[in-house]
Amino acid sequence: MKNNQTLQPEKILYTGKTYTTGGREGISKSSDGHLQIKLATPGGTEPGTNPEQLFAAGWSACFIGALGIAARKRKIRLSSETAVNAEVDLCMNNDAYFLQARLAVSLPGIEDEIARILVEEAHQTCPYSKATRGNIHVEIDII
Repeated sequence: MKNNQTLQPEKILYTGKTYTTGGREGISKSSDGHLQIKLATPGGTEPGTNPEQLFAAGWSACFIGALGIAARKRKIRLSSETAVNAEVDLCMNNDAYFLQARLAVSLPGIEDEIARILVEEAHQTCPYSKATRGNIHVEIDII
């Protein structure tokens, strides 16, 4: 299934490849062997992580990268303590599943107004933010 309204890439920078079996109680492995995880149902007692945690980890890491790009454009050095707390909720309404998310961004040593500008720009450029824009409810706070 293809979405004809998406941008066509000039260049593909990287393709993440995984092979997953067993769904939420399965195993997922990356093609390069660097990732091999046991999956588990959210809130369950079995060991493992769940897709919502993986999405939150990927989004927060990518968002910090986008913050770095925005900061470099302005010749600002981000603290090594820059952090994003990401929360991704798996929700249900009328038997339909959906996601919503919150990002809490910590930019130590950055003035409030500059932090707001960096966060807004990062949210416009981060691929995860772009993928969710208009599709799920997202709240972003600077802490």
